[in-house]
Amino acid sequence: MDIKTYKYPGKPEWEALQQRPELDVTSLFDTVRSILEDVRTNGDEAVRKYGERFDKVCVADLLVSQEEIKNSESLIDEDLMYAMIEAKRNIEKFHAHQYFDHGKTEIRPGITCWQKPVAIEKVGLYIPGGTAPLFSTVLMLAIPAVMAGCKEVVLCTPPDNEGKIYPAILCAAKLAGVKKIFKAGGVQAIAAMTYGTESIPKVYKIFGPGNPYVVAAKQLVSLTDVAIDMPAGPSEVEIIADASADPAYVAADFLAQAEHGADSQSILVTTSETLAEAAKKEIAIQLSGLPRRDFIEKSLSHSRIIILKDDAEMTEFTNQYAPEHLIIQTGNYAELSAGIVNAGSVFLGRFTPESAGDYASGTNHTLPTGGYAKMYSGVNLDSFMRKITFQEITKNGLRMLAPTIEAMAANEQLEAHRNAVTVRLKNG
Repeated sequence: MDIKTYKYPGKPEWEALQQRPELDVTSLFDTVRSILEDVRTNGDEAVRKYGERFDKVCVADLLVSQEEIKNSESLIDEDLMYAMIEAKRNIEKFHAHQYFDHGKTEIRPGITCWQKPVAIEKVGLYIPGGTAPLFSTVLMLAIPAVMAGCKEVVLCTPPDNEGKIYPAILCAAKLAGVKKIFKAGGVQAIAAMTYGTESIPKVYKIFGPGNPYVVAAKQLVSLTDVAIDMPAGPSEVEIIADASADPAYVAADFLAQAEHGADSQSILVTTSETLAEAAKKEIAIQLSGLPRRDFIEKSLSHSRIIILKDDAEMTEFTNQYAPEHLIIQTGNYAELSAGIVNAGSVFLGRFTPESAGDYASGTNHTLPTGGYAKMYSGVNLDSFMRKITFQEITKNGLRMLAPTIEAMAANEQLEAHRNAVTVRLKNG
């Protein structure tokens, strides 16, 4: 285990300490473009071809049958089913508070403006398979999509080498209300949802994580063809702790993040050398008993422990780093968290692990990585909606507003804009 500790680095050193594992997918663009174009041209035939090449299975019917969905319930533990039902309840409750309805605003007498929230009609959800099929992500994406009122929710996920979908993914999709599930993974799934095929509908926005090829595909299709949720990169956590923190809790959170994959990153920022040393020892102890140790050890090679002078430095460092997940285990976590302005999701206090947000507390776990928390929100109800503005102006309202419009239009040399007001006042 190799976790480097940095004691009281000066601010000029911070940028280097905040470097993340690189995810440069540009080298994949040529390969990805060829797959995208093939699926655009050849539809289902191309999707099946790449499924056979990459997933090692030839799927005759891309659409998951209702019988497969129904049978999936008998293939998962009863405890897991109850857990997913409880998680669904909490996710729904949290997202229900995000509905937007501000009503009409009278800007001036006779000038009324308002916004109308409207669901994106067609959305696509990509759910990875592989070593850790993310059925929790089905709940995190599908529940707000259905709550928002999206008319068509399409879910694509890769089958195993027997042509089957992981049962918990199917159960989660059924719980969330998804009716169209397809056996398609990788670039070909992104292409199918972008362009549409004989089986898989075209959508307007694509959500969900994936491997570097999926990330590259989402980047490319978002340039001209479809919207995506956000730029994606390796997952990350920053833990802020002081001398009052429990080293075992800190270590557990550090390792939980590292478990995501070899390119994940965990950073501990603390004002206590004693806590830093104790947490490092505890990480080694807990690591020895974890099954995904090979992934975790690779992740730990670019994770680090940083000791800073005081709360002000920890806050400034954090806002500069802009972590996807931020855990604050300090005696004054409420006060310290008030200064945080750049983070995807924040976990406060000794008994609030990141795992709670990943699964069941109700907040969404699809969050901005790679420093994008400085300008992106995590997925929420608004992610599946648009807001259309409306305005209604009476004759008196337009008369009041006319001098402003005419002056501005004239100075931009847009005479037709000015005339659209003038003609109404003359003829009205």
